Amino acid sequence: MDAAGLREAQQPLKDRYRQDPGAAAVTLRASGSLDDGDVTCSVQTGQALVAAGLHPATGGDGTLACSGDMLLQALVACAGVTLRAVATARGIEVDGTVLAEGDLDFRGTLGVDREAPVGFREVRLSFDLESSAPKEDLDALIDTTRRYCVVYQTLAKPPELSISWA
Repeated sequence: MDAAGLREAQQPLKDRYRQDPGAAAVTLRASGSLDDGDVTCSVQTGQALVAAGLHPATGGDGTLACSGDMLLQALVACAGVTLRAVATARGIEVDGTVLAEGDLDFRGTLGVDREAPVGFREVRLSFDLESSAPKEDLDALIDTTRRYCVVYQTLAKPPELSISWA
């Protein structure tokens, strides 16, 4: 998709959302099924079924997707798509890679040490970009990606969370 195609696809949506802000509010959903007999959960992705299980550091055998890895993969996917969309809109030719790394202390999630944090202590997102664009344009590209990447912003400014059961 080129810049004109992207504008053509997005402009009617932008116009609609300006006229009716409520139309921009969308609820995304993810669902999974708890698997019988195993410590796994099968997650519907819309494209495939992903079986998630324990990370090897918590007793898994490494053959199933780890939810922590999936979180980092979602960050990479969102940041990569956002960067490509912004680059396309600005006419910046760019290639490269996106990397997300996160540090965990599994003593927390295993209940070995109640003082150890549960969850990522630090997450790092990096881009290795190849482009003939000026540094200022690439700096602006990264700043705009940071601003508009949904997963990055969700991690940076966590939403109110709730949990329920039936």
